[in-house]
Amino acid sequence: MTRGGGVPYHWLTEHQIAHRGLHDPALGIVENSLSAARAADSAGYAIECDVQASADGEVVVFHDETLERLTDGTGRLDALNHFEIARLTLRGTREGVPSLRDFLATIGGHVPLFIEIKSRFDGDLALARHVAEIVAHYHGVAAIESFDPAPIAELRAHFDALGIAGVPLGIVAQASYDGADWSFLTAVQREELTQFSHVERTRPDFLSWNVADLPHEIPRCCREERGIPVTTWTVRDAEQAKAALAFADQIVFEGFTP
Repeated sequence: MTRGGGVPYHWLTEHQIAHRGLHDPALGIVENSLSAARAADSAGYAIECDVQASADGEVVVFHDETLERLTDGTGRLDALNHFEIARLTLRGTREGVPSLRDFLATIGGHVPLFIEIKSRFDGDLALARHVAEIVAHYHGVAAIESFDPAPIAELRAHFDALGIAGVPLGIVAQASYDGADWSFLTAVQREELTQFSHVERTRPDFLSWNVADLPHEIPRCCREERGIPVTTWTVRDAEQAKAALAFADQIVFEGFTP
């Protein structure tokens, strides 16, 4: 297992990481919103967010493939262009779905940002390239990660040309991909993810591992043998956080304040 850029990105684990920002439905703060970003920034937490592409290629900050849970819209997010997405309202708020550019402008480099590229594992690398283009012009510290090795391998192979040589690239992972949520994977993809055999292509600078799957040999190897920092998601209480930090360097948390 080889470090990606050979650079010790100490900031990756200096701050606890607010999962989708510091959101709280009781306060009308929706996940992945600008309000959630501001709340995390004010509290001094790093921020994890999810990005997808609109029908016309705009990078927007949103987790779900469909709109119903979080907005007043219906259907698939990627069926709408960025003008249509801009007219949506996040449930219980007056806020809209932010673009990645607006999200970065709101944070303004105050706290670290972890940008997770959502993927259908279909080989489409356009979103990864668009994210890199935006991050290349950001003056704060940001990392890019994904469950899908393909976009990370693409960014790793072309990071100089894309202007992101100083941006750490990571893999989000877990022990098993046999559940219904992963039924779209081919057998080859499932084996690659389970065995972490993409590592020579992705050369991750960090790993974000499912807290439910700790301890495990893959994060142990990353930390102890290769010096790759490990964050763990999604930690939901102080007791779980304490247990997780025996096997990881930092937590990605939600539903409580560490």
